[in-house]
Amino acid sequence: MEETLADYYRDEQEIRTPVHFSIGQEASAVGVCAATTPQDWVYTSHRSHAPYLAKGGDLDALVAELYGRQDGCAHGRGGSMHVIDQAAGFAGSAAILGEMIPVAVGTAWAFARNGEARVALTYFGDGATEEGVFAESLNFAAVHKTPVVFVCENNLYSACSPLSARQPAGTSITGRSEAAGVPSELVDGNDVFAVHAAAQRAVAHAREGHGPFLLELSTYRWRAHVGPDWDHDYGYRSKEEIDEWTAQCPIVRATAALRAEEPDIDAAVADWRTRFEREIHQSVDRAKALPFPSVDGLLDGAYLPLAR
Repeated sequence: MEETLADYYRDEQEIRTPVHFSIGQEASAVGVCAATTPQDWVYTSHRSHAPYLAKGGDLDALVAELYGRQDGCAHGRGGSMHVIDQAAGFAGSAAILGEMIPVAVGTAWAFARNGEARVALTYFGDGATEEGVFAESLNFAAVHKTPVVFVCENNLYSACSPLSARQPAGTSITGRSEAAGVPSELVDGNDVFAVHAAAQRAVAHAREGHGPFLLELSTYRWRAHVGPDWDHDYGYRSKEEIDEWTAQCPIVRATAALRAEEPDIDAAVADWRTRFEREIHQSVDRAKALPFPSVDGLLDGAYLPLAR
């Protein structure tokens, strides 16, 4: 889906907001969201499309949002970085680094105080773990035993800055989590089955009243930090490194893992690819036929009505 959207984004220039693609990180979206119920809420940062769809978000509404149309999931006002589908349990996404981490903790705390057996989850990248709010949120969640699952998609880079240039050797994200009193697990983030099993353990831990849990998913984004391009000529990572990670494609690995017990899996994957490519082209056509938001309604939803 995102491969096709990347082509539209590059060739047509009709999607006018910055877009951060999740290509290469599909296993973390599918594996984690499949461990939740519709009543569990998921928040993400700016790389939001894959978790939105994995949680059950509406594809037509997502594409319409990218094209800025009124029928988009944020009524054409948010673009790629501010998608939402609360009916599916996708509570929202935001572009500011680390912004949704404390929001998820607050939501989880409300679930617990209301006696609801619900869990809040928040996706973020390795760069967000260097924000103060990450440490503060870990501390608060540990002290109050809030049912929140922190999901760090560690793709080794914060924009163009490698993790090795930002953190001292010998330290780790799971280590910082454990030091704050939040149990954690480091998982191969390109293995959808390993991610799903770990997410089931983390969600059960939170739902059963044991407090927060952190998953660090080791993965890799294929395209540039923002936009549809391949960026090996930018100078901060090599083509060889990208090739090494694309060889670990989570979809190819999942297909290979199922081949022994599902002899027809290759034909099924080819059929799904054809069907999904047709579906995304149809969603783009439908989005382009929709109206833009009106100027008169620009502030609709921005403020609560005044009490009278």
